[in-house]
Amino acid sequence: MDDDDADYMQGSDDEDYGFDYSDGDDADESGSADVENLYYKAKSKKEENPEIALKEFKAIVDQETEQGDWGFKALKQSTKLLYLTLRRPNDALQTYTQLLTYTKSAVTRNYSEKTINGILDYVGGGKGGPVEVDVLEKFYQATKKALVDAKNERLSAKTNLKLAKLWLDRKEYNRLSRLIRDLHIATGSGDGEDQSQRGTQLLEIYALEIQMYNETRNFKKLKEIYNATNNVRSAIPHPRIMGVIKECGGKMWMGERQWNRASEDFFESFRNYDEAGSPQRIQVLKYLVLANMLTGSEVNPFDSQETKPYKSDPQIKAMTDLVDAYQRREVHSAEKILRDNRSTIMEDSFIRSYIGELLRSLRTQYLIDLIKPYTRLELSFLAKQLNVDTQEVEELLIGLILEGKVEGRIDQVGMRLELDRKQSLEKKRYTALKQWTETIESVHNAVIGKTSTGGRGDMGSLRSDPMAMRDDRW
Repeated sequence: MDDDDADYMQGSDDEDYGFDYSDGDDADESGSADVENLYYKAKSKKEENPEIALKEFKAIVDQETEQGDWGFKALKQSTKLLYLTLRRPNDALQTYTQLLTYTKSAVTRNYSEKTINGILDYVGGGKGGPVEVDVLEKFYQATKKALVDAKNERLSAKTNLKLAKLWLDRKEYNRLSRLIRDLHIATGSGDGEDQSQRGTQLLEIYALEIQMYNETRNFKKLKEIYNATNNVRSAIPHPRIMGVIKECGGKMWMGERQWNRASEDFFESFRNYDEAGSPQRIQVLKYLVLANMLTGSEVNPFDSQETKPYKSDPQIKAMTDLVDAYQRREVHSAEKILRDNRSTIMEDSFIRSYIGELLRSLRTQYLIDLIKPYTRLELSFLAKQLNVDTQEVEELLIGLILEGKVEGRIDQVGMRLELDRKQSLEKKRYTALKQWTETIESVHNAVIGKTSTGGRGDMGSLRSDPMAMRDDRW
């Protein structure tokens, strides 16, 4: 028994079996046994003599007086033979269309759904089959028509979502847009459906849509769909769907330089992918680490219960080393890690687009620590320490001076940084004096206010607070 037959045996789990025993069915049983023998005989010839096997499968279908299990199985085998082995997709479409007529009553709903999904996977290239887009679309059109006739709305929706995912993977965005529009119409018109089912289906549509806008870099529509997902109520989505939505949300926030929000969404995405057992969790964990470093947070992202088990994963090891180097402000170590791990870090275009931002942040912190003991430094010296050119050092210093993180100026003639330590010290003294003056004024106003009420008890409470009368710092 191969996988197809195993699926058939498992496909009737939800059916109601009504066994009716009688003594007069020996001829029927004998006939059924003969058809079964013919089926397995034909199946044994699939590899050596596919054309003969095809004829024998056809004979099984032709000799049936009414549609039954063995005819359905023979049509399934014929479709696979024609499409995968004999490379005759149009003939395969004919046998598949005939097979779809059996789904109304000849076989159980579970088995028919598994068979349809399996064949569409073959046609879509999901199991190694060749892909011809025009033929593929005909297969799906035939499927949708048959499911509408059979009034199988649940499988019809699943089939449309499956096709939409296929168009997304193949970057057929025009086809995908049209199908998404149809899916929205179908979901909105199902007034009699369970609300949680509609909400769940809507999130699946949004997940496809948000991926399309992310890949086409339509960030305005992406944010619109992302916000719409937050308004869906009464949904029980698969964790993988929420993983997709939150991953795209994290990428959106990264584009807006909102590192904290990106970090939150990437964590939620990772958690959902992890729950779903999706391998995408590793890639999203890298995004989480990247966003966390860009926030400037001192918290190690691998300290949480959810991420800790992946700290030693070979694909994550480079990112953990990068985090350690970042937190120690070792810019040269970070650069070496990036050079030595191009395959696990730099090959991802999304990560690569933010590595410049990350290195800039790391170099800035390194520069601040480097110049602390000095009052004057040559830009060439700083450039050598950072292993960058003088122009980049100058740009970093200008940014730090404008942000108020460095007190000083750049002598562009002498190409050196001059730090104004005296001015910085005076500024600190001025700030402290201003705070002390404000404290004195506050105490004075409190005394005047209490005295005007004539309450001696209030003065007693004032004396009990030493900071009310003096500042011990001076």
